[in-house]
Amino acid sequence: MKSFRSQRIGIVIDAPNVLRLIVYFIVVMLILFICIGTLTSLKPEYRLSSSSVHNWTKKMTGESLVHFFSYENPYFSQALPDDYVSPKLTSMIFESATNINFDDPRSFLGRELPYFSIYDGEILVAGEGTDYTNMPFESAPPIEVLLQEREASLESLKESDKPKPSPVLTTNGKNVVFLYHTHSRESYLPHLPNAKTGDEAYHHEVNVTMVGERLKQELEARGIGTVVDKTDFTQNILSKGIHYSRSYDESRPVIKQAINNNKDLQYFFDIHRDWQTKDNTTVTINEEKYARTFFVIGGEHAKYEKNLQLAKTMHQLLDEKYPGLSRGITTKQGQGTNGKFNQDLSENALVIEMGGVENSLDEVYRTTEALADVFAEYYWQAEKVSQ
Repeated sequence: MKSFRSQRIGIVIDAPNVLRLIVYFIVVMLILFICIGTLTSLKPEYRLSSSSVHNWTKKMTGESLVHFFSYENPYFSQALPDDYVSPKLTSMIFESATNINFDDPRSFLGRELPYFSIYDGEILVAGEGTDYTNMPFESAPPIEVLLQEREASLESLKESDKPKPSPVLTTNGKNVVFLYHTHSRESYLPHLPNAKTGDEAYHHEVNVTMVGERLKQELEARGIGTVVDKTDFTQNILSKGIHYSRSYDESRPVIKQAINNNKDLQYFFDIHRDWQTKDNTTVTINEEKYARTFFVIGGEHAKYEKNLQLAKTMHQLLDEKYPGLSRGITTKQGQGTNGKFNQDLSENALVIEMGGVENSLDEVYRTTEALADVFAEYYWQAEKVSQ
């Protein structure tokens, strides 16, 4: 009978190599955590991001995201509205691959037409009569127009003698709203006797800074402390010899300084004048003519959603109390536009178009009263909730 000897297997552990691997692992993990911590703590403007992914996901609604989750877990579908129509997969793939949207004819030739992007934008909320043919757009005025000393008249302007009652609520001396005018010389044709076209509707004194001043008065009459900055940014760019499209770069330091100097400031409104004609920018309410508003949101910054929510609230309040006054909300991004409009500096920042080139200051002033009215309602309600 054969005897079997038990075989022993010996394992030799190279202690120095094992220790070295452990050290390497710890170092790699430390580097990984440091990198992650650094990336997440960066300010939004310095974070790494993909504009393509951002643009694609920004168009995806919450319902669409829940719909995709339901493929993995059917119970998610119960959270969808009853009238929800699921998107067709073939259409989504086609739109993603070609950037052609059958619901938006501009997508067919938009990239082929020179300078088309200057007039491009997306309607987020459409007011009465608003479509892609009458959206607000920026048109740089000829340099000779900006340099010209043009006659202006305020004789037709009606001054209101209606006394304003003392506000019930006040901000107790604190200024919480900051008004400024990036395109500071945008003016209105009815007050420029020698101007005939929208390209000539610019003036160094009679301009949107007067609208900002009137809006300040209306807000303060409702107890809301307001600062209005009347810096002539157009004069700044003329002095520096830079292009009109750099106007937002000129106004940016003023906003940042205001934020640093006054921590009470919460809202930042950039007052503009649209280039559209009177048939698109005027509405009659209770037999009075008003200049219509349009809210513009920059789409290329992290505070986009917060600013959009504020614009939606303002549009809704205006539509309830002054039907037709708000033309809606648009967002702009990509080539040919600023994309931020300095709204990345605050979660409560808006560009507000106050009427168009053919509106009179009387019509615009009525709008400042309406705008101050609904903003005061929003502000005091928000303050009540936060307390």
